[in-house]
Amino acid sequence: MNLEYLLLTDPTVRNVVIGTMLIAGCSAIVGCFTFLRKRALIGDALSHSILPGVCLSYMIFHDKSPVYLLVGAMISGWISLLSIDYIITKTKIKADSAIGLNLSIFFGFGILLLTSIQHTGDGNQSGLDKFLFGKAAAIVQGDLNTFSILAILIISIVVLFYKEFKLISFDINFARTMGIPVRWLEFLLSSLTVAAVAIGIQTVGMVLMAAMLITPASAARFWTYNLIRMFMLASLFGAISAYLGTYVSYVYPSMPTGPWIVLVASMIAIFSLIFAPKTGLLSKYLIKRSLKLKIAEDNMLKLLYKLGTKKENVKNPTSIREMVQVKDTPASVISTGLERLRKKKLVVSVNDQWSLTDNGVASGMRLVKIHRLWEVYLTRYLHLASDHVHDSAETIEHIITPELEQKLEEMMNFPQLDPHNQSIPYKGQQQ
Repeated sequence: MNLEYLLLTDPTVRNVVIGTMLIAGCSAIVGCFTFLRKRALIGDALSHSILPGVCLSYMIFHDKSPVYLLVGAMISGWISLLSIDYIITKTKIKADSAIGLNLSIFFGFGILLLTSIQHTGDGNQSGLDKFLFGKAAAIVQGDLNTFSILAILIISIVVLFYKEFKLISFDINFARTMGIPVRWLEFLLSSLTVAAVAIGIQTVGMVLMAAMLITPASAARFWTYNLIRMFMLASLFGAISAYLGTYVSYVYPSMPTGPWIVLVASMIAIFSLIFAPKTGLLSKYLIKRSLKLKIAEDNMLKLLYKLGTKKENVKNPTSIREMVQVKDTPASVISTGLERLRKKKLVVSVNDQWSLTDNGVASGMRLVKIHRLWEVYLTRYLHLASDHVHDSAETIEHIITPELEQKLEEMMNFPQLDPHNQSIPYKGQQQ
């Protein structure tokens, strides 16, 4: 990485890097609430609804000062929010249609005003069109100061009303029963979203601003279930996206900063989607694969145990051919399963004859016991017919914990026979 960029010795580069990181991190925090409240489209509507406010502010003050433009943008955003809320509550139009209608009207009106300004011949209007796609390189010290004040204000309000915002994001009905002023808090939270969008449009533009609200938040959600950690991760992902996206634009000046910031954020989100522990696609695949292997191994143990009980001793050896005839499973699949069980020291083989070890007998006995206990439970407590309980028991036997197993035994007073009059084995019984 370029040393000058890394050390931020150039004031222009420093303003752009710090400004974009500040905006991205702040937007990500507000975006967490937007994401959790399932209002992602609101961010898109707001980002497009801000353009009329920017244009009208310029037409009134004839000044491109970020303070004037941000005030106009926020007023326009508030009006947009209120109009969406009015349409949803006072008409039969659904939320998605109201958002689309509002977005189209405001954005179309904004384009009309922008075109009108561009045809006035006013030389000072140059640069207003950058609000469409963003122009991070245009951030100067004055802009940075304004963004910093707004960012501190937004974060302070989030910290101050954290508990209330958390409550209305997860259970708004409970918040109402608690006497919390939900309507006022929703308006305040929506206002923070408006402010975050308003300060972000100069970086990535109104077209991509919705991505800066939602993408870091959705990426963070894959890594944690804790809201505080989600805030921290989302702001970190947003800041990293801004830093790396700005670096690409710095190294290759022809590359636009805003789209690269969004692209880096999207790559982080895709990485999170695939590799996040527990919730990532890879993790889910490995868990599913592990469960399939466990079920296959359990079925093999149960099969060996049942075949053994039909002989003089449960440890009597059984050939793969016998297992194929009973299980109707390819010999290659059975052989692979037996090899995994041998590695776990649950089975042994001599001359292609397989038998259970002591641990294998205990495991097989437990599986058979759980299967038959569950069948008893279904027939006794749920009053199911005996010929309707096997499939359910086949599924549940792999996931019942020792605690639940003990509870089933005590609840049914250690039954000796299942609904099919087969013996239920208990630990200590002689086979």
